[in-house]
Formats: sequence, C-alpha cells, structure tokens
Amino acid sequence: MNLLLDTHYLLWVAGRDTMPSALADALIKDPANTLWFSVASIWEVAIKRGLDRPDFRTDPGTLRAGLLASEYLELAVEGRHILGLATLPALHRDPFDRLLVAQAAAEGMRLLTADRRLVAYGDPVLSP
Repeated sequence: MNLLLDTHYLLWVAGRDTMPSALADALIKDPANTLWFSVASIWEVAIKRGLDRPDFRTDPGTLRAGLLASEYLELAVEGRHILGLATLPALHRDPFDRLLVAQAAAEGMRLLTADRRLVAYGDPVLSP
C-alpha cells in the first residue's frame, strides 16, 4: 500500500517519539508498504517553525534529508493536486491537511493521519 504520512506522523518518525497508535507504527514498519511524504509537509514545518511553534522545532531541511535517507519517497505538489482542493468539502480548515487529502486522493494513496477530523473525507484517509 502507498502511504502518505501527514506532517505530525513525519515528525514522530523523525523524532523517534512513541507513535500515537500501535497500528500506525505497524503500518509504517511493514515492508510491504511504500512510505511517502509531501513537499507540503516540509513547507508546513518551515512555516510553523518560523512562527516559533513549540510542536514544530524540527529543521525542515534536516527532516527532508532524514526522510530521503530512510528511503521515503517525496511527493511534489502538482497543479492537479491543487485543483483537487476545489472538489473537497469544507470539512477541515487547515490548508496543509486539505492539500494532503487532495494529494492522496489524486495519487490513489492512503493518507496516514492521527487527525480524526480528516476521516470525514472518506477513503483516502486512514486514521488508526
């Protein structure tokens, strides 16, 4: 399965913090799954770190380098992903989360997230 990890899961993986879910941990460690991160997540970390948010202390360049070194695949933001936002219902206000949902839907991936509010978007969202 192609799993697109949301920004918080990427920060948990990079920080080696305890996963919020044993199932998510198992999905990430399962060699049958291909793990992806979005450029949008690196963008989110850069912006929120610049705002001095305590939950975004990670350097975005270090995060990206570590993910690539761990053989995560990088998903660029494309025009078709942005256009996909136009068809998403306004169920969630965070623009980064909405973009991740649109990317997962467009790419046939599952978005792995701890944000239960995103489950309302249906099939592309996986929130164990």
